[in-house]
Amino acid sequence: MAVFTPLTESQVEAFLSRFDAGSLVSLEGVPAGTENSTFFVTTDRRELVLTLFEQGEHEELPFFVDLLDYLDEHRLPVPGPLHDRDGVALHSLADKPALLFPRLPGKHPRDPNLAQCRALGETLGRLHKVSQHFPGHRPNPRDLHWLMPMHHKVLAYLAPEDQALMKDEVEIYQGAFGDGPELPQGALHGDLFRDNTLFEGDRLGGIIDFYNGCTGDLLFDLAIVVNDWASDEDGRLDVERHDALLAAYQSRRPLTAAERDAWPMMLRLTALRYWLSRLLVVYVDPPAHDLTPHDPERFRTILKARLAHGALPLPEASR
Repeated sequence: MAVFTPLTESQVEAFLSRFDAGSLVSLEGVPAGTENSTFFVTTDRRELVLTLFEQGEHEELPFFVDLLDYLDEHRLPVPGPLHDRDGVALHSLADKPALLFPRLPGKHPRDPNLAQCRALGETLGRLHKVSQHFPGHRPNPRDLHWLMPMHHKVLAYLAPEDQALMKDEVEIYQGAFGDGPELPQGALHGDLFRDNTLFEGDRLGGIIDFYNGCTGDLLFDLAIVVNDWASDEDGRLDVERHDALLAAYQSRRPLTAAERDAWPMMLRLTALRYWLSRLLVVYVDPPAHDLTPHDPERFRTILKARLAHGALPLPEASR
């Protein structure tokens, strides 16, 4: 259960009174999630999501509010947070930072079809195009600068061949990205897995959970998406899903020559990023709550597949 801080109806009624959102009808804890307490809130006027932030850097929450406000203003399908009658979005509830969001329609796609891949690719291309002008700044907390020191913490738990693999990969990334040309920058989602999207059939209802949001290489965000959305069980890329997603993305934001050159290595770097972060949760820094960590093996498999088979040819940008 991912409600770590229970709330009473009276607490939520008092919280809602600050907003022009109607009166409480029902309150339901949401079992999904690993870090924060989430509730579905129904009022006599609308469906809402209430999030209490249980951990993480709370001083960074204004960045997420500003980013969601910005993307919402540009008509991206994100849950722009509700602001109270004084224009304030971020509040405290049960001694935790709290935000209230509209509840977006749809369900997580388990096995995304080609239409869903195209919908996500086109929307992510739009998001990245406008995010290049977002004025906020939060360095990417999981880029190469994080990989270099953090991978040492898990080496003792790995078989010798995996130790060598991880050390060699990080060294290769330093050569590829340390002195390479700067790639296009902007605001990123940072964790755009299938379970952070909502679909009604083939229509993308929303992109949610921006709490890994940051600014950095747009290509980093795109590689995370392709590794999750277009990888088969054996880690190899599915040509149709890969091409549908990337062609749709480039219809909104064509990749630069430098990005196309960096693409195979970025797929590897982002696969190792999740292999490492999941290993850290299992062996070094277990979750504060009694939750089952994600399996690190999935991204070891993807990394090994990228090494064995390389990247697929990138579709050309449509003109």
